[in-house]
Amino acid sequence: MNAFEYAGPTSPELAVKAIGRSGAAFLSGGTDLLNRMKDYVATPSRVVYINDIKPLAGVHASGGAMSIGAATKLAAIVHDKTIEAHLPALHRATAEVGTPQLRHMATIGGNLLQRPRCWYYRNGFGLLGMKDGKSLVRTGDNRYHAIFLTDGDALFVNPSSIAAPLIALGAEATLLGPKGERTIAVEKLYQVPKSAADSELTIAADELLTKVTIPRIRGKNATYEIRQKRAYDWPIVLASAALELDGSKVTSAKIILAGVAPIPWRSEEAEAAIVGKELTTESAEAAGAAAVSKAKPLSMNAYKVTLAKVAVKRALLTIAGKKYWEEA
Repeated sequence: MNAFEYAGPTSPELAVKAIGRSGAAFLSGGTDLLNRMKDYVATPSRVVYINDIKPLAGVHASGGAMSIGAATKLAAIVHDKTIEAHLPALHRATAEVGTPQLRHMATIGGNLLQRPRCWYYRNGFGLLGMKDGKSLVRTGDNRYHAIFLTDGDALFVNPSSIAAPLIALGAEATLLGPKGERTIAVEKLYQVPKSAADSELTIAADELLTKVTIPRIRGKNATYEIRQKRAYDWPIVLASAALELDGSKVTSAKIILAGVAPIPWRSEEAEAAIVGKELTTESAEAAGAAAVSKAKPLSMNAYKVTLAKVAVKRALLTIAGKKYWEEA
C-alpha cells in the first residue's frame, strides 16, 4: 500500500479536525479500508484512527430508544441482551456478519459505510465497473449484482447487511462535521451514483458518523438472509421487516431488502401487500411475490428474484413464529 500519515485523536471533535484535508480517511476496525488500501483501490494520504475515542463506542438504552456508538464492535451488539430481546432484526443480521474474529474487529459504523464488494470496483474499474465507456457488469459476470434499478450504470449492490434492519426499524444516524452535528435517517446515508465521480454514500469526506439511534419499538421485527454457504460469507439476499400488529392483523409495515440494489431497497409493494391482512403463510407469500414484481435482473442473476421473494416471506413468517423451514 502507499505511505500515509497517521493520526490518533482522542475526541470526535479532534477526529473531524484531523480528517479535514483532501484524501484522508477514518479507520475503525479496518476490515474494509485496509483491504482496499492493500489493493490500491483506496490510497488515503492520512488515516485517522477513531477506535480509541471512548464516546464513539457503547450501547445505551433510554426511554425505550437505543443508541449505538459508531465505533461499537459488532460482537458487543450481538451480546447485548436488550438488542437480542427487542431488536431481533438487528441482532440476527449482526450475528451473521463474518466470523467471530471479524465481529470483534468490525464496527457498526464501518459496516454501514463500507464500500461495495463488486469485483469490478475492487479490481480498479471504478464504482460503476466501466472500461472504454462500456459496462463490464452488464456484459460480464453479474451473478451477485443488482436486480432493481438496473436501467442505469450503478449495478453493484449495497454491501451493508446491517443497514436493512436499521432502516426497517426507523433508525437515525448522527454525523459530526466542521459545521457541527446533524441527524439524518439511516436510509439517507445512501444514494445511487450517476457517474463514476459520484459516491454511493452521502456523508461528506470531513464528516464523522458518531452514533445510530433506534426509536422505541412498538411492534415486531425480524431478518432473514440467504447465503451461499453457512460458513463465513456475505448474504446474497437479505430481508428485514418491522411490523405493527393488531392481534394477527398487520396495521403498518416496513420491509427492506439488501443485496438487490445499489441502495438498501425499500419494497413499498410488499408493504402494501401485507398491511391490512392477517399475517399468515399465504399473505407472507403474497408479500414476497409483490416485493419482486418490479425486479429487472441482469443476464446471470435472475435467481435472485426467487431468493428475494423467499427472504421476504420468511422474514414475515419469523415474526409470526411460523418458521416451518427449521422443522425437522
